[in-house]
Amino acid sequence: MKKILIINLLIITSCSYISGPEGLFPPTKDEFLKEDVEDDINLPENLKIIAIENHYPVITSNDRLLNQDVPKPRQIFATSGDSTVQLRRLGELMWVYAETLPSTSWPISKSYWDTSEYKVIENDPNVGEITIDYDESSVLKMKIEHGIKESSTEIFLVQVNKSNQEIVSNPELIQSELSNIVNYFAETVGQFTGTSLAAQNLNEIKKAKIFEDNGQTVIELFLNFDRAWSSVSKAIDASEIFVNDKDRSNGIFYVSYAEENSGILSDSGIFSFFKSGKATKNKKVNFNDAQFEVRIIEKNNKSYVRAYSKDGKITDAEKLISKINESLS
Repeated sequence: MKKILIINLLIITSCSYISGPEGLFPPTKDEFLKEDVEDDINLPENLKIIAIENHYPVITSNDRLLNQDVPKPRQIFATSGDSTVQLRRLGELMWVYAETLPSTSWPISKSYWDTSEYKVIENDPNVGEITIDYDESSVLKMKIEHGIKESSTEIFLVQVNKSNQEIVSNPELIQSELSNIVNYFAETVGQFTGTSLAAQNLNEIKKAKIFEDNGQTVIELFLNFDRAWSSVSKAIDASEIFVNDKDRSNGIFYVSYAEENSGILSDSGIFSFFKSGKATKNKKVNFNDAQFEVRIIEKNNKSYVRAYSKDGKITDAEKLISKINESLS
């Protein structure tokens, strides 16, 4: 026991001898208190000490901007990820197109109005409707629906009179508000990774379905003829399919083979009516040479799209309708 006490005393004494105030390496943390404050440096009269340095000087200008409003583009696209957000228009009809599920678009749309200057009167995620108190005489009603394309959303907005519940024609207001919604979506769609459970029902109410009728594939669109014609026309163009002629009154697209110089392309079948390099620049196909017809028929507020082969090539007609279906949006 005595040996342990002696060892401990030797350790304590050694530490004090090395790092203590009187040791070999005394602490220096308080030595600044012993320093003397010297007089200021005497500078020549032509030199001055700058007390504050302005790293961000503001240049004043007397010029006045006459027009400070920057016009917005007619088409606005999101740049985050693969999601696309667009403002679309067909005649007087305008809507927002977003490549995301309605159950994801719902919380974004609701957040837009919750953070706006307007008051949300009512919202129903089951039917995708939001009512906003716009002014003393009218309200804004937003409708969120599933788009034509899989996992897409279409957002519509109308102004409704409070007294008679009639729609007020105000295209400038609707376009302005929809443009703001597009910008909001473009900035926030990448941040909303979740989905609304309350709006899951909207994902099932799709505007496009496929069924078979007598061995032929039919695309059923829950759209009127005008929108169906526009959508199919865009899909054909997006698929780079060559259309020889159109008959809008009867809802027919005449799809023909593309001719290169003096002869028909050697490829037969579905790929022969896709645009490809020089073939589309030197096409010389007459109306009567159309090999396929894409027909749109409206019935009971729905539109039905079918493809027919004049040569009885059912397989190629099926490939054609499938290609159109892939590009519908």
